[in-house]
Amino acid sequence: MKQVIDSNKKEIFNIKKLNLWYGEDIALKEIDFPIYNNEITAIIGPSGCGKSTFIKTLNLMVSMVPTVRMSGEINFDGKNILSNKMDLVDLRKKVGMVFQKPNPFPKTIYENVAYGPRVHGIKKKAEIDEIVEKRLKDVFLWDEVKDRLNTSAMGLSGGQQQRLCIARALATTPDVLLMDEPTSALDPISTIKIEELALELKKKFSIVMVTHNMQQAARISDKTAFFLMGELIEYADTSKIFSTPSDKRTEDYVTGKFG
Repeated sequence: MKQVIDSNKKEIFNIKKLNLWYGEDIALKEIDFPIYNNEITAIIGPSGCGKSTFIKTLNLMVSMVPTVRMSGEINFDGKNILSNKMDLVDLRKKVGMVFQKPNPFPKTIYENVAYGPRVHGIKKKAEIDEIVEKRLKDVFLWDEVKDRLNTSAMGLSGGQQQRLCIARALATTPDVLLMDEPTSALDPISTIKIEELALELKKKFSIVMVTHNMQQAARISDKTAFFLMGELIEYADTSKIFSTPSDKRTEDYVTGKFG
């Protein structure tokens, strides 16, 4: 497996010899690479190659599946999250997640963003008001919804709902935002807005994004990891992956010969 190590960048994750099994079936094999701070890392590969499984290891959501077993290391800020000492609530506060389809809570726009801070102990209304406004501004949604914060989030368009879900994930001030195909259910205009948003957010957060869209990966990511049948085939700067990949399988995939 070809990969790049960028000694000038701070690592937010360092994954070492990660294996994952669903029962007897191995889904991830010897995954080994760093993820850098304040970058967008794209995870690409054909359906069923382990992309979504991998991204869900980074906040241990995958551990909710009873048959899952893992070995190796996932070092986050220098601590191996696979150790039994990891506080899952704290981990998921620091590593937020946005899913493929917008999934706002059936609550008001305001309550969607306020939910996380309340769970983590913030009680003062003025403080929550400030967080709600800040995070809605971060996702360029404030001007669109500021006059209807107390109406149902279900009344928003699909693209607005997805931006609201990103605001909700940011409300606990995470270090990392995981995005599992965040634009696959959206129209082209909403997709562009989410991409522009991701480029803006990487100034403050690290983003790991699963995408089927090769153009999207090429447009907005700094590094790209190509997965195939549970293995990491190649990891490098995105410009290299799409112009001069080291592995023929990577070249075949990014040029559309399979997948």
